[in-house]
Amino acid sequence: MSYAIVGFGAVGQALARAFARKNIDVAVASRRSPEALAPQARAIGPTVVAKSLRDAIEADTVILAVPFSEHRGVAKSLVSWRGKTVIDATNAFAVPVEDLGGLPSSAVVAKAFAGVKFVKGFNHLPASALAADPVVEGGHRVIFLSSDDEEAVAPVAALARQLGFAPINLGELAEGGALVQARGRTWTQLIFQDLFKKEQ
Repeated sequence: MSYAIVGFGAVGQALARAFARKNIDVAVASRRSPEALAPQARAIGPTVVAKSLRDAIEADTVILAVPFSEHRGVAKSLVSWRGKTVIDATNAFAVPVEDLGGLPSSAVVAKAFAGVKFVKGFNHLPASALAADPVVEGGHRVIFLSSDDEEAVAPVAALARQLGFAPINLGELAEGGALVQARGRTWTQLIFQDLFKKEQ
């Protein structure tokens, strides 16, 4: 399984640190060139490799860590996304609610990526929490996941556990996904809730 993070701002770098902590190979890409990203990628760890967007999205699993407004541009970068897994870590901060057509922001993003296994996840925590070691005092930091494709959740949950997090499946995007969305100037119940799950 190959992984890529598209977007190398605060959230993208935080996720890259999570991969580096566990020595898991991950490609990183953004609007900037690989050469511009490479010094920061190397500073995070040897398993983090800067690539062009086109090369990065060849990965089996792509984590979207771009501003919400850029998701359609990423989607257009590949002729067919069929068979890939896309993890949506975006939030629609400052996006007028009417621009979302009454849908959860994740459902809007999902429409742009036809044919993928789509999972909302890694979006509810600030970058500083994502970057920190998720194992604290016998517990694991919680990551909420939601998807309209039940089969898509299991491998993403497995990745979250591999990274040291405790995944919790909230169900479909219209229900669970709505609990972890930030749109317009508001956010819902589980945004910014930094929770830990104790080991059994």
